[in-house]
Amino acid sequence: MPSLEQSEKLAAELVRDAGGVVVGRTRLQKLAYLLERSGLGKGFPFEYRHYGPYSEELAEATDRAATMSLIEEVEKLATWGGSYSIFTCNARPPKTVDAARLKVAALAAKADAVELELAATAVYLASECKDPWGETERRKPQKAASGRLERARMLYQKLAEIKVPKPLPKI
Repeated sequence: MPSLEQSEKLAAELVRDAGGVVVGRTRLQKLAYLLERSGLGKGFPFEYRHYGPYSEELAEATDRAATMSLIEEVEKLATWGGSYSIFTCNARPPKTVDAARLKVAALAAKADAVELELAATAVYLASECKDPWGETERRKPQKAASGRLERARMLYQKLAEIKVPKPLPKI
């Protein structure tokens, strides 16, 4: 786990490495989880919550990063009545950043948020059950409907094709 002093910089690096813009806290969480799982993360711990893999430490670090102006967070009103955040970071990744990290982060940042949530949930559940996609569908039936689960599988296949230090599970 990163130190408190480092964590807000690491949260800002997530946004930076995803192309400078990440829309939504859930998307940021799943992007970070997939990087951790791929061996490209910075040590944020994750546990399972209602929306899948979640790191309280990352959530707190993101808030501190915004307070310290390492990233900008703008809250917008969603059409369904809730709100969502848009995170931006104007810094450019240094040439030393692993190209695979940039690819995973960019793909996750551009993915549909629900499909990314489903894919990250299946990855998380892969260590707990024999049928992680079936379990994901069981836990999230409304989100898995309307072809989203199949599109989440296609997104996962794209992520799994990226050469990373720790390959994603074969699910």
